[in-house]
Amino acid sequence: MLKNSFFKTIPFLLFIVLFNSCDKEFNVVGEDLIGDNSFDIQKSEYSVEAYNQKLGPIQSNNLEVNPLGVYDNPSFGTTNANFVTQVTLAEVSPTFDTSAAIKSVVLTIPYFFDKTKTVVNSDGSSTYVLDSIYGPDKAKMKLSVYESGYFMRDLDPEEQFSQPQKYYSNQYPDFNQLKIGTPLNDGSNKAENSEFFFDPAEHVVKTTTDGKETTTRTAPGMKLNLNKEFFLKKIIKAPAGSLVDNNAFKDYFRGVFFNIETIGSNPGNMAMLNFKSGKITITYTETVNSVATDKTVILNLSGNTVSLLDQSNTNVNYANATIDDKVSDANLYLKGGEGSMSVLKLFGDDKFGADGVSGEHNGVADQLDIMRKNKYLINEASLVFYLNSAAMGSSYVPQRIYLYDFKNNQILIDYLETSTVSSNTKNNKFVFGGIFTKKSDVDGGSYYKFRITNHIRNLVKYADSTNVDLGLVVTEDINKSSFYSLRNKTGVPLKAPMASVMNPLGTILFGNNIPTDDKDYNKRLKFEIYYTKTN
Repeated sequence: MLKNSFFKTIPFLLFIVLFNSCDKEFNVVGEDLIGDNSFDIQKSEYSVEAYNQKLGPIQSNNLEVNPLGVYDNPSFGTTNANFVTQVTLAEVSPTFDTSAAIKSVVLTIPYFFDKTKTVVNSDGSSTYVLDSIYGPDKAKMKLSVYESGYFMRDLDPEEQFSQPQKYYSNQYPDFNQLKIGTPLNDGSNKAENSEFFFDPAEHVVKTTTDGKETTTRTAPGMKLNLNKEFFLKKIIKAPAGSLVDNNAFKDYFRGVFFNIETIGSNPGNMAMLNFKSGKITITYTETVNSVATDKTVILNLSGNTVSLLDQSNTNVNYANATIDDKVSDANLYLKGGEGSMSVLKLFGDDKFGADGVSGEHNGVADQLDIMRKNKYLINEASLVFYLNSAAMGSSYVPQRIYLYDFKNNQILIDYLETSTVSSNTKNNKFVFGGIFTKKSDVDGGSYYKFRITNHIRNLVKYADSTNVDLGLVVTEDINKSSFYSLRNKTGVPLKAPMASVMNPLGTILFGNNIPTDDKDYNKRLKFEIYYTKTN
């Protein structure tokens, strides 16, 4: 009897567990979605205002990727991106025989390329398509790599050496005036200096050992032959104590300065580079007892870095739109680097009291007061930004933008709670959004969309929640959420997302201030909420 009773009980217990599991699943995925006749699911557009905010010189040190080159963006202006990095010994305290003679010094930095477009040819070679490169194909520029004389401190003396030293996007003059000597990339191959370009061709090296030839192929990258005499004196014949550790070495050899410029009136080209994956390889020969041996010393491009960004030829429309007037704009200009952003205000004005329709204003937007009073249940809330393709013209479109808490310089809860990942890490957190969706005008136009459901739920549910202004910027990497300081310590804002500094591109979006009779009125900035309320 007990046995039969036990087996009869099992289905009932399984049903209870399944019911509870389903209930939890329902609440997590579709919290507040109620489908009986007591509730009515509705969609409404709510007030949203957006204005442009110019960003001045901004902290730009120790970024994970950095632009190098010159990009003429017709919608915004010209950006000239230079770069400085410290160098470190891969192995400290090397020793050299007096017979040491340098055979070659080669600086290498890999380029980003689109793996999906790589073609392996029948002869074993590969054809590559470079990624994250902007401007005319193979545009030639003048590239000069100098020894840097600027010592980059780790800690800031103005902060009693308790905080990391900051370096800023507009410090080109500081580094340029302290560069030392003549360019190190002074060989006869013009493609490595006076006519440099980002070459998509693979590198091929053939070697012969014991009569057998070996071919080595590597993916595209910067490859510059540097002055051998300089490195003989600087490294092989370095003064005693200068190579004992990297602290001493970084003071002795303070880094390298990449200076790039256009040639005459020719257009430039810009590429995103991971300089930290680069290195300088010194190959030298030592002859002991009449036996010559090849050896190498590796200098890594690591330590403190700074991206130096010079903005010029500013587009008039961009300059006029980013005047600091805090007035709602018809077009929103988002520009990376030392650029611009937009600030959003949700739910409109505060004219009345807690019920949103009567009494004195209470510091809370009336639309939000009404939602709180009626206890609306938020199913989904989103912001949709349409691309002004006519204003963008032929400019490259950033593939992602980023929305955050502008007042407190922090992420939104929807960014935090979104754990969705993609095979392409730049598409992580795709439910939170901000990814560029390309559509034709016939299909409504291209756009970016953010889901801020949890942020709005909290505003409606908790009366002590603050309806903060939101910040909108371009981003190079959605996975990076830290903030960098502006050089102006008294203005607003004081900080901006670090990933925006990394991105040299810009996008123009329709704002909210568009007349109803304008042909683009339907592409205005939209703040949409799906909600349920009791009858």
